[in-house]
Amino acid sequence: MCGLLGLICATENHAVARRDAVRSAMRCQRHRGPDETDTWAQGEVVYGFNRLAFIDLEHSHQPLVWGPPENPTRYTLNFNGEIYNYRDVRRELSDRFGARFRTNGDGEAIVAAYHHLGPNSVNKLRGMFAFLIWDAQEKVIFGARDPFGIKPLYWSGGPGGVAFSSEKKSLLELSGPLGVREEVDRRALQHYLVLQYVPEPESMHVGIRRVESGTFFHVRPGQRIQFQRYFFPRFDARPVPDSERLYDEIAAVMRDSVGKHMISDPDVTVGAFLSGGIDSTATATLAKEHNPNLIAFTTGFEREGYSEIDVAAETAQAIGVRHVVKTVSAQEMMSALPLIVWYLDDPVADPALVPLWFIAREARRYVKAVLSGEGADELFGGYTIYNEPVSLAPFEKMPDGMRKMLGNISTKIPEGVRGKDLLRRGALSLEDRYYGNARNFRDAQLRAVLRRYDERIGFKDVTAPWYAASQDWDPVARMQHVDLFTWLRGDILVKADKVTMANSLELRVPFLDTEVFEIASRLPRYMKLAGGTTKFALRQALKRIIPPHVLNRRKLGFPVPIRLWLRDEMYDWARAIITESQTDEHLDRRSVLDLLDEHRTGERDRSRQLWALLVFMLWHGIFIENRIKVQVPEPAYPVKL
Repeated sequence: MCGLLGLICATENHAVARRDAVRSAMRCQRHRGPDETDTWAQGEVVYGFNRLAFIDLEHSHQPLVWGPPENPTRYTLNFNGEIYNYRDVRRELSDRFGARFRTNGDGEAIVAAYHHLGPNSVNKLRGMFAFLIWDAQEKVIFGARDPFGIKPLYWSGGPGGVAFSSEKKSLLELSGPLGVREEVDRRALQHYLVLQYVPEPESMHVGIRRVESGTFFHVRPGQRIQFQRYFFPRFDARPVPDSERLYDEIAAVMRDSVGKHMISDPDVTVGAFLSGGIDSTATATLAKEHNPNLIAFTTGFEREGYSEIDVAAETAQAIGVRHVVKTVSAQEMMSALPLIVWYLDDPVADPALVPLWFIAREARRYVKAVLSGEGADELFGGYTIYNEPVSLAPFEKMPDGMRKMLGNISTKIPEGVRGKDLLRRGALSLEDRYYGNARNFRDAQLRAVLRRYDERIGFKDVTAPWYAASQDWDPVARMQHVDLFTWLRGDILVKADKVTMANSLELRVPFLDTEVFEIASRLPRYMKLAGGTTKFALRQALKRIIPPHVLNRRKLGFPVPIRLWLRDEMYDWARAIITESQTDEHLDRRSVLDLLDEHRTGERDRSRQLWALLVFMLWHGIFIENRIKVQVPEPAYPVKL
């Protein structure tokens, strides 16, 4: 796990002159790779790299130069991530093509596969990755991002060339040759307030974009980037003639995936995050098979109903792992949030990322990598909202006119009255009502808080391609498909990468594995939602692996008590952020303050909307106003055993 920066100049022989600028721009992402740093330049291309070393510590340095015997310096690789099947890939390339390797690492597997198999080589890679390969012979950069978007990759282009980076901050440092302006993308802001995150491929800065998950690309000096999607996930439900055999297959593929995700050199320790749910419990339990001395890490709050520490402690004792706990207070959240927003690059209005940052910081004192359960809900049907097509099924049988009438009736029912939202959503088609696991500002609220609300910008801009690709699928599968490309990669994986790497900690997600997805994608709906529960097949598969007290617990969803804190401990803090913010060009300050006071009186729960606004205001103060200064600590290292 590392941080990369690559610049392909528009004209030849400019790279060496830009080497110092790239070296300087790498400093703001030193936390991604404190073990080593290096730069490399040749002709039109300059690379910067910060390494967090896990495999072949002594030899797999980057940028990595590789080539066939007749041209041993043809390719140069800049790579962030882990290839968990790299030994299999190396062996196949050696057997089929006689490929030769000079290291024992996974980087050479990527570049050798590209040499022998071309762009389709990305389909051989089982892991998380974002990489650039400069082909000096063909004068082209080939790059790719992993299927699910676990590892980030930003890009920007201008008169001086095109640059790619693991962190947007580095591109802002290179703003001169790229022509990047420190200006808010209004479209991204409107999407953010609805979705709680900035959807791919957008970013909150004008002129900076993201390479989408499951995509590869080519770019030549002075030319435009050419993107191509290589990963087309399909939830293709099939009959299940033998359910017990299916459960065995799920357990086996998870055991295999966790085993591969435990790879590292003997000197590098891998731990696990542990909540009270089945996903993290499964990864921790299976990880212990490979590391008997596994350490598990849990975070929570000193408020009843907002913590899974007790359940996690019971689980840790049941599976026999050492347990480390970090409790987070409101004061700690307020103090840490500006720094966390700096690490995020773009605002993400998910309060859960703050306690995640604290437990990542604690975990880094013991280990260098952790396993976690992200992705299980999207693959196996874990969100309770996936039950909605069942509850709204009667509406589907009504004539369109009657559904429209019920929708009109819902507008006349006061806010907070039971049944209002059921009527409103029942009157809408799936495409019109579902835009992911997060629902924040509605249109009327947006008009009130945004200075320049644009009715042409809507969530369908984000979801339409994914609905179009799933027209014939079951409604639940279509919702999962939308979540793969929206909530998962926009919120879940962004916070997972950014706040762990902020602490120089690598987070690995065994559920987000192409082999696991292949099995999960075949599940019919009753294997996801049967028995009044979620993730039914996964629960059945894991019941012989994880402790019984975890198996059928209601999903808590890692809640953060901001609803209570914004009425009490956080009220003055929130009011100060709003009054000091210089976002009047974008937000109506009076409307935002009204939301805060409305929330404090208990008239309405506005905590989620307020949190989105507060995070954006902090982001704006850091990246646009340059008013809020953060003190970035030195990268963390383990100190405890």
